[in-house]
Amino acid sequence: MTFDPSSTMGNWNYPTAVRFGIGRITELADACKSLGMKKPLIVTDPGLAGLPMISDAIAANNADGLPTGLFSDVQPNPIGKNVEDGLAVFREGGHDGIIAWGGGSGVDAAKAVALMAQQERPIWDFEDIGDNWLRANSNGIAPIVAVPTTSGTGSEVGRASVITHEASHTKKVIFHPKMMPSVVICDPALVAGLPPHLTAFTGMDALIHCFEAYCAPGYHPMAEGIAVEGMRLVKDWLPKAVKDGSDLEARSHMMSAAAMGATAFQKGLGAIHSLSHPVGAIYNTHHGLTNATFMPYVMNFNRTAIEDRLERLARYLDLPKGGFTGVMDWVLELRELFEVQHTGRDLGVDEARLDELSEMAAADPTAGGNPIPVGAADMKVMYEAAMEGRL
Repeated sequence: MTFDPSSTMGNWNYPTAVRFGIGRITELADACKSLGMKKPLIVTDPGLAGLPMISDAIAANNADGLPTGLFSDVQPNPIGKNVEDGLAVFREGGHDGIIAWGGGSGVDAAKAVALMAQQERPIWDFEDIGDNWLRANSNGIAPIVAVPTTSGTGSEVGRASVITHEASHTKKVIFHPKMMPSVVICDPALVAGLPPHLTAFTGMDALIHCFEAYCAPGYHPMAEGIAVEGMRLVKDWLPKAVKDGSDLEARSHMMSAAAMGATAFQKGLGAIHSLSHPVGAIYNTHHGLTNATFMPYVMNFNRTAIEDRLERLARYLDLPKGGFTGVMDWVLELRELFEVQHTGRDLGVDEARLDELSEMAAADPTAGGNPIPVGAADMKVMYEAAMEGRL
């Protein structure tokens, strides 16, 4: 076979400074000051806002001469209004930096507020299409310190946020390189209180980020290497983290796996996310759970394009059975162990809306990373299989 130079071309980026380890949250004020912040704003979700970890952090920052505000009106799948409201608090309070604290929703909203700190265009003008990000005033983006409290999206090391456009009920991927937090504090002790079902669903999200990145077309061996090791960490440690949330060793490895998934998926995602985004936007389902529901149906659709990769993956993961079948069996076992809904109907998806959902899925930016090129008709095939539970 003649070598094609274009087959080994790509643009690569890798993440930011990470302070990883139990107890590292005590370095929050130092991290903020290292970025020049004098009056940061914590952006998080309502569930976390009332917990001692937030009040303790604010008190510690204040004691260190760093007065810190709080905004928490963020829903599980953040919408444009959440960003607008947070931006109003940021500006009115005279804040100069963002502490993005929480799971994917809180961190995504926080990063979007930071992006919009001094922008004149609406946030939708920065959707991750073409070079839209060049429209932004890059000097008007506030510095960000991220503090993740789940181990799923890896948004703490990402350059984008997923925000729902209310009028169209579509999830938009908002992108700018400076949306990547400059410092991340990964403290596994902050994740210890996450309930078992959320530990499972966010962990499946981390797995699927790694899986889709590994299967995406294109040349990016560094991302693929990170992805397969991320999947190994999920295999070895997610069941333990779900079984015992106080197992800080398991929590540590899952925090790493989440960041690895988000690092790897710069190579691409695929139809699992394409199917999930419209369902999450319309039915407000949990993102990780929704991804886990659709995963095996997309695997089946892509089988001819990913079999060779999954042969290698099964060996690396030391699965009992090899190849595609071995990986599929493992995925189905995880779904059963974590009580993941098996069908789209179980998620509450209305069969009458499949054509609409299929068009939305085909238009989602993640569709371009699927191993087999897909359009609306292909999305409907996968939706129908998922509705029927047909594997």
